[in-house]
Amino acid sequence: MGAEMYTKMESFRALISGILMALVLGTVWGEDAMGLPSCRFPAIYNFGDSNSDTGGISAAFLPISAPYGENFFHKPAGRDSDGRVLIDFIAEHLGLPYLSAYLDSIGTNYRHGANFATGGSTILRPNETIYQNGISPFFLDMQISQFDQFRARTRDLYIQAKSPSDRDKLPRPEDFPEALYTFDIGQNDLSVGFRQGYDQLRASLPDIANKLTSAVQHLYQEGGRTFWIHNTGPIGCLPVAVMYIRNPPPGMLDQYGCNKAQNEMAVEFNKQLKDAVMKLKGQLPEAAITYVDLYAAKYGLISDAKGQGFVDPLKICCGNRVNDYNVWCGQKAMINGTEVYGSSCGNPSAYISWDGVHYSQAANHWFANHILNGSLSDTSLPIAQSCHRPRRF
Repeated sequence: MGAEMYTKMESFRALISGILMALVLGTVWGEDAMGLPSCRFPAIYNFGDSNSDTGGISAAFLPISAPYGENFFHKPAGRDSDGRVLIDFIAEHLGLPYLSAYLDSIGTNYRHGANFATGGSTILRPNETIYQNGISPFFLDMQISQFDQFRARTRDLYIQAKSPSDRDKLPRPEDFPEALYTFDIGQNDLSVGFRQGYDQLRASLPDIANKLTSAVQHLYQEGGRTFWIHNTGPIGCLPVAVMYIRNPPPGMLDQYGCNKAQNEMAVEFNKQLKDAVMKLKGQLPEAAITYVDLYAAKYGLISDAKGQGFVDPLKICCGNRVNDYNVWCGQKAMINGTEVYGSSCGNPSAYISWDGVHYSQAANHWFANHILNGSLSDTSLPIAQSCHRPRRF
């Protein structure tokens, strides 16, 4: 099935699911008509890449500079956006503080979770460096190892603390089994694969999917029980996927200007990831695992950008393009003897793409509104109730 047909079917399914959820469950955010209480997660532990990084890569390498963060934090905040990223909206929705990055040692508070995501992270062990193509050394297995160390070390510190104030910024050991474990990673594995060749990438998709589910299985063995897993988005719709293509041959782009071959690879990866997650559910009887079709949400917005109040989805808010030379957001370059700055547009809330690679805060907010209600989840449960395992008949 082609990417266009898939996304049209998914958009229709999402619309119908949303209507049914509103009618049958009565509400999308609180206690539903089935009587399932909200889960009251005490913490979130997130694993991912730049789509959910809240300061990890900035702490490990060069800090993300202005104008990133300008539209909400009013300063750079370690996020590849003009404001909040999707994990921020998840935290807000669950009534929890924004997650501190595990790698950030200054001003951090881990009482309600930690973020192990870093910009450029992959699921598989990378064979590129951050200095070549922006690929982070903190791939998924490394993030899981960091979590193991974090849990063991904070437990010791919590037990050794001599006063309540010493414990205030540490997670309670009893909160780990009750926490929400979120995953938003895989996009960079596809980006790396496109550089290496489509056939090689296609052959590696099962390994990529299985590595992610192996991470979930490890966390389950360590006591985690609730998992919220995003699939990967329509990578071919990122402006960077098409900005260097001149005179594309017929059939290369879809009706919205997206790179069809790249989106089809994302669709295939998502299919294999979903199959792996479904298999995992049968192996972990006490786990509540939710597979979230974030691809459908993202493509749904891109395919109806104007109707949703956004500009052309391939337009970039932050950055500058002069004579086919791209000046990235927040960067400077000399072009024909003139210094050019990759500045921000005046109205980032009207843009889907912030910098050509990452989404704007407004787009992230739109995605949150369309996935947190459960209408794009395989369980159909909102995230606030995702700790409940589906009834088996």
